[in-house]
Amino acid sequence: MEPAFAGADLGSSGCRVVAIDAAGRLLASSRTPFAPAAGANRPRDWWQALCLCLRALPLDPGQLRALAVDATSGSVLAADPSLRPLGAPLMYHQPPPPGDPSAPDGLRRWLWLARRYPAALVFSQAGWLNARLAGRPLDCDYHNALKLGADVSRLEWPARVSTALAGPLPRLCAPGTPIGSLCAEAAAATGLAPGTRLCAGTTDGNAAFLASGASQPGDAVSSLGTTLVLKILSPVRIEAPEFGVYSHRYGDLWLVSGASNAGAGVLAQFFNPARLRSLSERIDAGRESGLDYYPLPRAGERFPLADPKLAPRLRPRPAAEVLFLHGMLEGLARIEAAGYRRLVELGAPPPRRLFSIGGGAANPAWFAIRQRLLPVPLEPVADREAAYGTARLAAGLVAL
Repeated sequence: MEPAFAGADLGSSGCRVVAIDAAGRLLASSRTPFAPAAGANRPRDWWQALCLCLRALPLDPGQLRALAVDATSGSVLAADPSLRPLGAPLMYHQPPPPGDPSAPDGLRRWLWLARRYPAALVFSQAGWLNARLAGRPLDCDYHNALKLGADVSRLEWPARVSTALAGPLPRLCAPGTPIGSLCAEAAAATGLAPGTRLCAGTTDGNAAFLASGASQPGDAVSSLGTTLVLKILSPVRIEAPEFGVYSHRYGDLWLVSGASNAGAGVLAQFFNPARLRSLSERIDAGRESGLDYYPLPRAGERFPLADPKLAPRLRPRPAAEVLFLHGMLEGLARIEAAGYRRLVELGAPPPRRLFSIGGGAANPAWFAIRQRLLPVPLEPVADREAAYGTARLAAGLVAL
């Protein structure tokens, strides 16, 4: 029986699971969307979606040797000692509660929950899912810990975190590190074998980078999901919160990152998938639309500029839907180009190769528009999802 290794990706729209063999070859995959509107913010839906996806894998329960989970960065929730959530989670896209403006948004959310629920455990989204899988809190990967205020250079929690929070803080570890095993209750829920190895995961944006094949300084990845996430591998760390720019530790290098609120999510507000495909086929991607859009789903932007009051710009609205979509795709490509310019201005290396991942990467019109507006040739789109990158962590194919 061939050993398998799985990665689970809890993004903004649903759960995806990919299983690979020890060489990284795809064995199986499954996915399920969250319930409309509320699902992305309901921990019970996260857990149910994860269990459904794992049970749907056409593998023998004993075949899966290890599992790793990625989830949204900076999303936190409080839970009681039995791991039952207390109140609603605070998600990455929500404005952070009042607090120290120099603190990362995730830390401000974490501190707010800790004050509201003094006796509670507070987790990142991935941390809570790992705890449910193991039946107890586990160590925290340093990718998810970054926006919770961890010092990822020294792999420790700074004093402003440890003194503000009662109780023990999770030990920090590298993504891919074995951190526990599947408990009997979770094994029954997921259909996996009790004792299946659990490995530290990563954030959904970093999982996309791991899935792409990027590996050298100057390699860049655009994740065209619900939001637009840009990452470029750099020998130097860059932190510029005034522009929404931060750096994840990546072994001996740094993954300089920025995430816009724009992305495929705003397209879904106007077009269903079938309509998006049919209209995209009619776009002449080699020509300018003549529209100057900044397509945000709602007021507020994080990167390439951080402006919580920035309003969407989607006017004038042409009568022809195909032209409206053309203008939106150009606007998204301009945001992407501005994002890479910002990263280079701040000291990141110029992109040498640009990979694309996420649902939007498969749209030929969007790809062609991006190729016209971006400063570097795009690599062919690989048919890989963020969950594939996380599965690589579980298989030990990435050393960080």
